Amino acid sequence: MRWIITPDDNADIEMLGGKAASLAQLANTGLSIPDWFVISPAAMRASLAPAQRAAFEGRCSDAETAARLAGIEPNAEIKRAVYAAFDSIMPAQGRVAVRSSAIDEDGGCFSFAGQLDSFLDVERQDLALRIAQVWQSAFAPRIIDYRRQHGIDTPPRMPAVLVQRMVDADFAGVAFAADPISGRRATTLVNAVAGTAEKMVAGEVDADAYRIDKRSGGIEYPSVYTAPRLAADQLREIQQAAQICSDHSGRPQDIEWALEAGRLQLLQSRPITTLDGVPDPDGRMRLWDNSNIVESYGGITSPLTFSFARRAYAAVYTEFARLLGMSDSELQKHRQLYANMLGYIDGRVYYNLLNWYRALALLPGFKMNRGFMEQMMGVAEGLPAEIAAELEAAGVGDRLRDGWQLLRTLVGLGWNYARLPARTERFRARLDVALEDPGKLSLMRLDELGDHYRDLEQRLLLHWDAPLINDLFAMIFHGLLRALAQKWCGEPLDNDLLCAQGGMISAEPARRIGELARLAAVAPELRNELRAAAADAGVTAARFAAWPGFEAGLRDYLGRFGDRCLEELKLETSSTVDDPRLLLVTVADLAERIASGQSPARCESHDPAADAELRVRRALRRHPLRRLVFTRVLRVARRLVRERENLRFERTRVFGHVRRIVLEMGRRLAAAGRIEAARDVFFLEIDELLGVIEGTATTTRLRELVDLRKRNEQDYRAAAPAERFETHGAVQVDNRYRPSVESAPIEVEDDSLQGTGACPGIVEGIVRRIDDPQSARLEAGEILVAPRTDPGWVMLFAGAAGVLVERGSLLSHSAIVTRELGIPSIVALPGLCDWLETGDRVRFDGASGRIERIERAADSAGPLHLPGAA
Repeated sequence: MRWIITPDDNADIEMLGGKAASLAQLANTGLSIPDWFVISPAAMRASLAPAQRAAFEGRCSDAETAARLAGIEPNAEIKRAVYAAFDSIMPAQGRVAVRSSAIDEDGGCFSFAGQLDSFLDVERQDLALRIAQVWQSAFAPRIIDYRRQHGIDTPPRMPAVLVQRMVDADFAGVAFAADPISGRRATTLVNAVAGTAEKMVAGEVDADAYRIDKRSGGIEYPSVYTAPRLAADQLREIQQAAQICSDHSGRPQDIEWALEAGRLQLLQSRPITTLDGVPDPDGRMRLWDNSNIVESYGGITSPLTFSFARRAYAAVYTEFARLLGMSDSELQKHRQLYANMLGYIDGRVYYNLLNWYRALALLPGFKMNRGFMEQMMGVAEGLPAEIAAELEAAGVGDRLRDGWQLLRTLVGLGWNYARLPARTERFRARLDVALEDPGKLSLMRLDELGDHYRDLEQRLLLHWDAPLINDLFAMIFHGLLRALAQKWCGEPLDNDLLCAQGGMISAEPARRIGELARLAAVAPELRNELRAAAADAGVTAARFAAWPGFEAGLRDYLGRFGDRCLEELKLETSSTVDDPRLLLVTVADLAERIASGQSPARCESHDPAADAELRVRRALRRHPLRRLVFTRVLRVARRLVRERENLRFERTRVFGHVRRIVLEMGRRLAAAGRIEAARDVFFLEIDELLGVIEGTATTTRLRELVDLRKRNEQDYRAAAPAERFETHGAVQVDNRYRPSVESAPIEVEDDSLQGTGACPGIVEGIVRRIDDPQSARLEAGEILVAPRTDPGWVMLFAGAAGVLVERGSLLSHSAIVTRELGIPSIVALPGLCDWLETGDRVRFDGASGRIERIERAADSAGPLHLPGAA
């Protein structure tokens, strides 16, 4: 049995322990390390008496183990070996340091700093005693408490003991190869005292603190000294030693050092454990935000959806920049910017916000008219200082070139606006060709499905011109309409003027649901069948063949709007065609209300658009030119906003077709045994999926890859990142995704809240807060309250007396569709879902955006029986 180990023995950490193993690994680095040897854990085991040995066989409590070890000492054979090692290694040295070197100690996760005993200036005759005291300290109550506090559920192990030549130090201290507080990896922190460092480590004396910048070599000296000042070359030598240790171990180290007769001695080296999970603040800062994109990609999003969306965003916004006049050379220069507009953080999709700001700043004309461009693009907050500083550096020449590009862009925009109707018609023609006859997918080979996806990508994603141009002009004319109404009429009439103009396809599903509900309202048996069918995941329209009119209407709805579903831009979401149960329940609920004579309880019913037009005519009756301009702007704004929503429905069709393609690919891969089930395809990225088809995949072990991603998803569900946060350096290394500054609580008056009116009308009723629309049910007269919505929520809008949404804007889907349906609504209500709960009674004005809470749910008379409440 080996009881004594020297640096030449090439022993492993099990015999050396953490501290000594680190010194052994640094033996060939050129650093000066005082002579040492180790008493292995086997020596302690051999020294145990029978009663003490029982403590390690699980028959004693922690307290009893510590008590039984109180009398332990090295046996005679081990003492002889220790003294022999002492005499052979350090014959001329009368004193040594005796330190613990437990396996857990000085590791990458836990340092155990100061927990086990260490002794300095130990003479030969006291060596056995100090070794025994180190052994005993490994099982002391403080060690047991430390392990519990840090979640270490394994019992303590017998420690090795490091015996090292005692250094006659002129100066000593510790050095951190990175700042352990701020996390700056480019800073070395050196703490120094005169003499040995034990009092400094114990916190009994103050040390002089020096900061060294690794890149520049600059030194920040302390303002007050407790010891003679170290020279710059001495500090840089210490810094280099800390860096050598860090490079050798692969992570920043905390070293203990001493200067002996002008020579630097390394006493120990261990990882800086406090850096785990701390990003380097000097690393590249990125700002992440999901407050807007959550309407399309809320919660966990599949790898396939993210990889597809990322490609789509890159292609679409590159095309948008080209349409606004950016040259091909500039686009090529900034291609990585457009490729990284989105991020995937713990399974959720975020905007890489600084890249959006940078993309905005690249647009022609931005340097000359920054404020207008920010307003036009809907940037709620000004540019971050980092981006603003880049722009401030622009000289006169830059501004002139930008002005020339702006002029070209304005001419191009005018040309694009004039051609927009024809461009939109061609876009829809391309779309119809690309999406024709989805039934053919089942007849395609797997390689043909891959080719079909590539063709779809080429035809549409790289030529998304009409929706982009229409969106741009819709924002411009909507903003212009609002500004003119405020300036010329004295009030913001844009919401009222844009209400219920017809021709908006996004409102059509709600109307069709109403028609189906009226058919079911007169047929009790059909309503019963709808309820029963809602429990059948595989239900189809054929189930309702006994009611031909209803069956035909349902088939028509599914054929036209079957891709419109909750979270429809997530490819993993089941479409309404594949799972129509929510649709059937919604129709049944509405039919019951119609059959019982119930209808939404709205306090006012009028034509807000007609009323607003009358107010405009009165305000402008003496200004014919203004009236002419206003009428033209209104007509264009109505057309563009309507077309904007209709073109977004075309996006729904495209995503629906991509969903069918990848599901068909999934069926083929499952049949070939590459994945377990067809829907497992959503755990692959689009390039991985296409790579298997095209021969570029770097792994074909798709089952294992899917299993790994499923485990990742379970981890992601444990906790969600903040809505907005910063990262520094490598995004998915060390960053915690927490808000950099905790936001102040939103101030909400006790009984009122102010938002943005989206559709006028006064409503009073009971609130139904809905977080999961799949299981939600609205009772007659209830007001739908939600943190956010997406286009699939239109099925619930059909039966709501009013709609209140915490997030959103005047051009968000919920605002546009409720205006078109004439359902009073308010959006952008910070704190809404914390303020209201199901059962509260409120009264709100969709014109002013004001909500008043009349009665709390807890104060209502009698119990509220509201199934499906949040």
